[in-house]
Amino acid sequence: MSIYEVQNMISNLFYTTGLMYMSWKFLAMWVISGIFLYLAIVKNFEPLLLLPIGFGIFIVNFPLVPLMGFSDGKPELLRAFYQYGLEWEIIPCVIFLGLGAMTDFGPLIANPKTLLIGAAAQLGVFVTIAGCVLAGFTVKEAASVGIIGGADGPTTIYLTQALAPHLLGANALAAYSYMAMVPLIQPPIMRLLTTEKERKIRMKQLRPVSKTEKMLYPLITCVVIALLVPAVVPLMGMFMFGNLMKESGVVGRLTETAEGALMNIVVIFLGLSVGATMEAEKFLNPKPLFIFGLGLVAFAFSTVGGVVIVKIMNLFLKDKINPLIGNAGVSAVPMAARVSQTVAMQYDKGNYLLMHAMGPNLAGVIGTGAAAGVLMALYK
Repeated sequence: MSIYEVQNMISNLFYTTGLMYMSWKFLAMWVISGIFLYLAIVKNFEPLLLLPIGFGIFIVNFPLVPLMGFSDGKPELLRAFYQYGLEWEIIPCVIFLGLGAMTDFGPLIANPKTLLIGAAAQLGVFVTIAGCVLAGFTVKEAASVGIIGGADGPTTIYLTQALAPHLLGANALAAYSYMAMVPLIQPPIMRLLTTEKERKIRMKQLRPVSKTEKMLYPLITCVVIALLVPAVVPLMGMFMFGNLMKESGVVGRLTETAEGALMNIVVIFLGLSVGATMEAEKFLNPKPLFIFGLGLVAFAFSTVGGVVIVKIMNLFLKDKINPLIGNAGVSAVPMAARVSQTVAMQYDKGNYLLMHAMGPNLAGVIGTGAAAGVLMALYK
């Protein structure tokens, strides 16, 4: 073999590596990935979401990696997770099944007034829709971006796939990022809108809820949803089915699988798939970055809506509601409810708001689903 042939072989081999194709864009995405991983590992902010998302961002941002493309007409590894899980809307429905199996609707049944908080916390959805339309988005695109304000990742994926599938990656990333950063975003807004006296309000203990009530609730809710907003029955139906399995007490093995092993598996696929949508060439352009910013606006307005409606309700209620549970009207279960508890205890260490906050938190899940159903009915 001649020296020329050896040089040519080495040159060809070098071009099969990613070294020749590196750019500053990949380095920028590594920094973004590092932020997600730092928040997950060091700060412990929702590591079950942020760690797989962060690693997904990292692993797809190398030249030539066979992860998000197609090979011989077949999807590569992370493309398969994304295509069959998110584009086909399987993962959102399975996640809602698992969430239902983990959910106790007792606080919402015991205090149905909190449904109003969940409804008011959809403020960010509609404010952002209006802002998106003014910014030049189509109505369908605006609706898919606005739903981020509900802080419900599966619902965001479900609605975006129906109305604006080309925005699925950017919307899913924004929704899950802000869901995970609830402890950073919400407390300053909550403090800004409340007085110290309001933060120290102690609420009466919730009444006991019977097993019969808990079993009937998912069935009645399914009837209402199926009749009024049938478009979201695949999502909310799975949520109520998971809850019925839990409350019936007769399918313990199925409930344990749904809330445990199955949930863990789909969260891995979900996190990697969402992170993998952040390829440098696709993410580092104005529209995805603008959507990421709008997601923060949507989430902030939703938090404002939840807190303000409690203050308005207190004008008419004898037994006052602590406005700090208003933030839980978004659909980030149970993260938002934990934030209510954390902030309250900073001002009164004996003020336990967690169970009270779970009512609006669950109402937010239903409210976001209802909002998505209305938007699908109007624009699909």
